[in-house]
Parts: sequence; C-alpha cells; structure tokens
Amino acid sequence: MKTLIALAFLTTGFSLGLFAQKVDIPSQIDEKKFDPATLLWYDSPAKQWEEALPVGNGRLGAMAFGKYGEETVQLNEDTYWSGGPYSTVVKGGAEALPEIQRLIFEGEPIKGHKLFGRKLMGYPVEQQKYQPLANLVLMFDNQTEETVADYKRWLDLETGITSVEYTVGTVTFHREVLTSEPDQVVLVHMTADKPGSLTFKAQLRGVRNMSHSNYGTDYFTMDMVGQNGLTVNGKSTDYLGVEGKLKHRTELKALHEGGRIKTENDYIIVENADAVTFVIAAATNFVNYKDVSADQVARVKNYLKQVEGKSYKEMRDAAVVDYQKYFERVKLELPTTEQSFKPTDKRMLENVDNSDPNLAALCYNFGRYALIGSSREGTQPANLQGIWNDKVNPAWDSKYTTNINTEMNYWHAETGNLPELMEPLITMVKELTDEGAKVAKEHYGARGWVFHQNTDLWRVAAPMDGPCWGTFTVGGAWLTNQLYEHYMFNQDKEYLEEIYPLMKGAVQFFLDFLIEDPQGKYLVTNPSTSPENPPKGPGYEYFFDEVTGFWYFTTICYGASIDIQILTDLFGYYLETEKTLGLNTDFSDKVSAARGRLAPPQIGRDGTLQEWTEDFEQMEPNHRHNSHLYGLYPGNVISAKRTPEYIDGVKKVLELRGDGASGWSRVWKMALWARLYDGNRANKIFKGYLKEQCYPQFFAKCGTPLQIDGTMGASAGITEMLVQSHEGVIDLLPALPDEWKEGTFDGVCARGGFELNMKWQNNKVSSVDVLSKSGNICRIDAGGKFTITKDGKRVATKTKADGSIEFKTVKGGLYKVVRK
Repeated sequence: MKTLIALAFLTTGFSLGLFAQKVDIPSQIDEKKFDPATLLWYDSPAKQWEEALPVGNGRLGAMAFGKYGEETVQLNEDTYWSGGPYSTVVKGGAEALPEIQRLIFEGEPIKGHKLFGRKLMGYPVEQQKYQPLANLVLMFDNQTEETVADYKRWLDLETGITSVEYTVGTVTFHREVLTSEPDQVVLVHMTADKPGSLTFKAQLRGVRNMSHSNYGTDYFTMDMVGQNGLTVNGKSTDYLGVEGKLKHRTELKALHEGGRIKTENDYIIVENADAVTFVIAAATNFVNYKDVSADQVARVKNYLKQVEGKSYKEMRDAAVVDYQKYFERVKLELPTTEQSFKPTDKRMLENVDNSDPNLAALCYNFGRYALIGSSREGTQPANLQGIWNDKVNPAWDSKYTTNINTEMNYWHAETGNLPELMEPLITMVKELTDEGAKVAKEHYGARGWVFHQNTDLWRVAAPMDGPCWGTFTVGGAWLTNQLYEHYMFNQDKEYLEEIYPLMKGAVQFFLDFLIEDPQGKYLVTNPSTSPENPPKGPGYEYFFDEVTGFWYFTTICYGASIDIQILTDLFGYYLETEKTLGLNTDFSDKVSAARGRLAPPQIGRDGTLQEWTEDFEQMEPNHRHNSHLYGLYPGNVISAKRTPEYIDGVKKVLELRGDGASGWSRVWKMALWARLYDGNRANKIFKGYLKEQCYPQFFAKCGTPLQIDGTMGASAGITEMLVQSHEGVIDLLPALPDEWKEGTFDGVCARGGFELNMKWQNNKVSSVDVLSKSGNICRIDAGGKFTITKDGKRVATKTKADGSIEFKTVKGGLYKVVRK
C-alpha cells in the first residue's frame, strides 16, 4: 500500500481548485479515489475514547480505536439505561404554585426558588443514565510502536466503514469495523496480505458499574459458546431507588478462513488464520418506556440466526447499500487546498491560519453521518452523545436535554434530506405526553401536557436537577415546534393530523399556565427561567441553603424571553395547523387572543435584546446559552427582514456573548450570524470551534466532555450559510463566506417541499435545479436575474418587490434556474 502520509506531497502540481483532481490511494478502501470531503484519516491510533472512530446503525454503536498490540472496540445499545419504568410526578404540588408566583412577582425569587424546590420538583430529583454495553478487546503479539510501520486509520463516510492498516515486518494487516442495519449486527473483519498471518486472542468484556452508594450491585457474566463464540450477560444498575430492570445479552460469533480457532478461559484464540470476521449481536429486554418484558436472549439468537451462512462480503455490501440510501442524497463540495489532504486532526488544528474551505464540507458530511448512525426509524432518538458512550456515569447522564441540546441534534435532519430520521424524536414526544399530562395536572393544576428540560429512556417529564433548571416549562413546546417544522418541509397533511393532538395539548397547558404580569399588560410564564443563566438584579444575590449546606444562585424569574418566543411560534403554528386542516374552533380564538397578549421582544437600557421580561443586567455577559435569541434561530419570531428594529439589540447580545464558549454554543452562534447574513463572522466562529471545541473526528466538546449536539448543529449552521427558507422564500447563498467562493450543494431541502441542486462560482449562484415534491408555489432569491425552464420550456415567473422570483410548480416537477 502507498500510505496516505504522502498525500500532502502528491498534490504538488495538481490543480487545487474546487474540482481538483482526486488523489489515488492504493489501499483496500474499495480502490476508491480520495475525496477529502468524505474521508477522515489519521496517522496514529486513538489515545483516548474521545478520539476513536464511530460506527452505528441507530440501535447499535461502536467506537474503534484503531490500535495495534491491544485494540478496543467499545459497544453500545440504545436501550441500555440504568433503572426501569418509573414516574417522577409529585401529587398535589399545584397547591403551592400561586404562592410561588406571588413571591416571584413581588421580587423575592429566592423564596420562590426554595418553595418550588420543596413542592414542585419531581422525585427522584435526578433521572437515569445511558450505559455502555461491552468491549471487544483484541490482543496481538509483537505489534509495538517499534515494529509497526506505515500506519493509517480512516473513516470512509461514503461507506460508513472505519478501517486501520499497518505493516509488521513484511505483513500488512487490515481491519474493518462497521454496523449493519439490515442484519442488526456489528462486524469486525481482519485480513493480512500473507496467508496464515493472523494469530491473536480476543475477549468480550462486560462493563462494571461504579461502586457508589447510589448505585445498586451490577453484575454480568462472561461465557464461552462452543469453539467460536463469547457472550456477556448483564443487568442494568439500580439508581436513586429505581430498580434496574433491563437485562442485556451481547454475543460474538467468530468466522475464520484458514488456520485454527478455539475458546479457552473466556478468550477466543485464533492461530494462523487468513481472515477472521467477528459478528456481534446485542439486545435488551426493553419493549417501550412502560414495558421490559422482551427476551433479550431470544432476540440475540434470532439476529445471529438471520446471518447464518452469510459471508462477510454479503453482510458488508448490504450494510453499505442501506447506509448509502441516506448518505448519498446530499453532496456538498467546497474548494480544496493543500491543507485538504493532510490528516484530519491536523486540518482541524491548522484551519484558523491555513485556508481549507473543504474542511467545512467534511464537517457537514460527518454531521449527517452521525445522525444516520444514531437515529433510525424504530430506534431511540440521538441522546447527548448520539449513541456512543463508554462511561457508566457519563456527563449529564447522556440524557435528552431539551433546553437546546436534543433539538440541536435534529436541526439538520430536514435540510439534510434525512426526514425519516426524525421518527425517533417524534415518537419520543408522543410518549412524553403520558407523564407530561400527569405533571401538568399535579404540579400546575393545568390541562394538556408539559415537559421540562430533561428526560431519559423512561420518558419522565417532571422538573429535575433543581429549580434553576427545572423551571424551564417550555421543553415540550420547543420539541412540538420542531415537529411542526417537519411538516413545513414535507407538506404532509396526514402527518399534520397525526401531531395535531400533541400541539393542542401543549397549547392547552400554556393557556392554563400563562398569567398576567404585575402591570396586567402581558401574559407571561411564571415560574420561568432563561436556561442556566442567572439575572443580575434585586433579589438575585447568592444564598445559603440550610438543607444542603451549599451556596446557590437562582435563575428563577417570570417571563423569560425564550419562553415567550417559543410560545409565539407554538401558538402561531397551532393556528396555521387549524387553518391547513380546515378546522375552525372556539379554541383557536382563545389561542389567537392569548398570542396577541404575549410579551413582545424588548430592547433594554444597555441596548441589548432583553433576556427577561424585566430589564435585568447580565451576571454572566458571555454566558454559553443564547436563549433569548431563539426567536432568530431556530425560531422565526425575530427577522432581519421583518423585524429590523430588534437586530441591533441582537447583534449587541452576540458581541457580549463573544465567539467562544462550548461546542454547541459556538455552532448556535454560527447559525445566528448566518441569519444576520454575516457569513464571514459565522465562518470565523466555525473555524475556532473546529480548533478548540472539537475532538479529532468532529465530535463536539462541551468544555471537555463529548457531546453530539455541536456535531449535528455544525451541519445545520453550514446549511444556514448557504440556503435559508424560513422567510417564505428560498434564499440562496445568504451568508456565504468570502473563502467559499465556489461550490455545489446537491440534495439540500427547503421549506415548502423543495429539493435543490445548486452551483455557484465567484460567490454568485450560477444555476439551481429545483425539485418540487409538493407542487407549491416556489419563491427564490438567488441574487440576480435568472431564467426558469421545465422540460426545456420557459416557465412564467413574477418578480417580487424584494427581487425574488416566484413561479408555480407541479408535484414531481423539475425546474432549472439559470443565471441570465
């Protein structure tokens, strides 16, 4: 193999423009051409789990380190969590609500905070944790840093396979790891270029839970199955008094060509084989959030039976075909430079000082890859770490955090042409209404349903963690808005009818919960919080809690701006839904009246958009959350075109917040600046994010812990720089950075049911193909004069006052838009 290390030198003499000649890599990557927008590669193994390369099929995930000597493939299954079915509802809490509201209105938030903590918090006050499943460990003799040469590992986004290759002496070893959705297994395939060269040991190891007073006793067993199999059987941990009810089974079957294989002392021992394939199946007894009656052993047995007699090539090919039907829908190309052919980790670290526009395309593609790997129809939604987690006590429990993070995971699902992958999120929202209705009744004395800032596998919905976080009552409303966005892209009225009850239930809760402000002018939420950010003002000093013995601050308030913006969207979307479905009810009149009384956005004394209804100062001006800018992105309350009176205040907020902070915060700022049509600022933030808040494979950091939200959000932010459609018009290249002067973006989707193939040169759109999936009227702002044809014939157009072009379409019609 000619190793990838030479790539930087191989580019000499090539044209390095957008359509640069691709570099051949003679390797076992299907003899493909090297495309720096779809291949992550490295010249050293992962030193820690956060640097490993992920594969996933939505239900099963694996992280491959790419090591020699002792390799680890860490395994996950999406339903393996601590605990079991439980509820956090506290009956009768609503009796304290009027007093809490009075205290907050009268400027005593600390007293309101303490009373909320005693009466309205869910119990237990924390939730359950996503758990790692097992580890496959491979042990090779005589493979050390001194003996290994020509090392490379890579992740091919065009196939969804991660590989490692290196030479020891005169033998080149190759290893592939992938997950199969059709066969529901993890595959690890090993070869060598000389027959009889594979000799190693393998062990399938369970994961021991923490020995902590809050944890029950975890147990697992490791067993051998015949001459070529290993199993791990285990049970989930008890946590906070919730009994661990999940049982799991993980089983490995080894298929070998040549040589010998045997099991001995919990190991598989391979001697002098030509090739070896490990087939790993795993399952739990989880049925749904209320039912754990499945037979995990029978499930695994069935998975393995389905692959009996299949060759590795057959399983591999089926997995690739299935994966590509999602991944190949969209293609983004941006200019390449010499930097584009360096190892991915070096590209990321050097991108601030060295131009490499193509790195944004690779990042965009990886974000889509991560969603395909962690959210498939019938699986659980992507959690804080997608599907990949190696810790029994992961950061923030690796749950579903809905004051930004879970929503961000799915921002790019619609524009990225992956609408089916929204199904797990839609299902979760439906399931949340169960506990959510009980919380609405018992905690707030309200109808409908409510959900706060966190949930887990068991779909609990009450406030958790503490009043600073638990008073975020609009988590369910935000998710409901995202479900309506799904309709805006697919234009499917049957789907809209399906989610209509969810929307109505969310609206019903807030009609009951909203209360007049002390001046009797506006309707506001109370209690409320602007996520995790304490205001600075009267009553907001730090206080000592005699019960816990700790000092605290409070974020509790009334009418946080994010609440009102989310409800403005929610009520508006509900009214649009009734209109679309031909409904005309008294309820919609109440919704319309309430929407008209919601507190509007306000500019404070310091010139910023207020974060709270009251004009408080910022205790942390550069706080990581941009909550009161929800209305600009991802919401549609504030607009540079429709509400210019707020834009200076928005920009001042962003300047105070700065361009730094954690990964998800930075990519949110990317999208916000894109909505303000400043592509260079968005690109500057993006570059800093890649250098400072990304692990080497584009997994985002939240400070230090890995989180998937920034990974997904970066793809959404890149899209906002190239295509926007929230204003009723498809706006092309609205925030194009100067550095991205030419490119193509094929398969990207826009609201109204449109799919686009776009090309641009010299920072201007040259042509667009528009596929109309729903037959709606299409409006495009492409920044110039264009002709539109269908089947070679001119299409009548209207030029609007803003310069955009409007034309009628038919469902399934393909329209060519070409610059005059």
